[in-house]
Amino acid sequence: MIERDFVKQKKKEFEIQNFVINHLNNAGHSKTKMQRTPLGEKIIVYASRPGLVVGREGKNIQKLTSDLKKRFKLENPQIEIAEVENPNLDANIVAERISSSLERFGSSKFKGVGHKVMSDVMGAGALGIEIIISGKVPSSRAKSWRFYQGYLKKCGDIALSGVDAAYAKAKLKSGVVGIQVRIMPPDTKLPDHIELNEEKEEVIEEVEKKDKENKKTEKQTKKESSEEKIKKEKETDTKKETKKKDKTEEDKETESEEEEEKTE
Repeated sequence: MIERDFVKQKKKEFEIQNFVINHLNNAGHSKTKMQRTPLGEKIIVYASRPGLVVGREGKNIQKLTSDLKKRFKLENPQIEIAEVENPNLDANIVAERISSSLERFGSSKFKGVGHKVMSDVMGAGALGIEIIISGKVPSSRAKSWRFYQGYLKKCGDIALSGVDAAYAKAKLKSGVVGIQVRIMPPDTKLPDHIELNEEKEEVIEEVEKKDKENKKTEKQTKKESSEEKIKKEKETDTKKETKKKDKTEEDKETESEEEEEKTE
């Protein structure tokens, strides 16, 4: 059956992802993706510390590939490492960071760890964060401590698709402590968020300014053209007057000559 094969394949991918997570402790592991290629299975590992994933002279990757071949019977697994751009906005990396710091410093400083991580995440541009540390912290009785800041959706489709959630464990002397992290990244689009397009108003203002400038230039050109016409008319009038004067002088000369001839 095709359905059974599909379920087997997804189960195998889930087991491989868990194996990679357990193998890459304290390496800033974010997530793993699997792709089928003609050459074999391609496994993409996203981590904040690619150097720790690779290891010295690539020993960690070689060991991981050999373990995948033996345990899951993969023919030619190709491991590709991708670096996470902003690790403070990744819930898996943040949860792993909290668990490692609790294992290092103990349960007495869990409040300082929670507030420090929360401030780093909000400083990276997150809209909201929630951290829940549950276990025998700091007393012998189990208790849950909640750290939250900003705006975080708890229900609806955005709570599933727009919120990055992760879970991690910290092994302490008093027992196992569970860590839940929920982060709302800055690029989530909320349905009740309305943006006003101010660019259109700026464009209208620019068009109005251009129209005003064009009108001013047209007026100036009209004034200049009218002034030029007046100047030309004046020049033509002066030319006509000079011609008339010349004609009158010529007529006077001719009359004087005729009178002289008559007297003779």
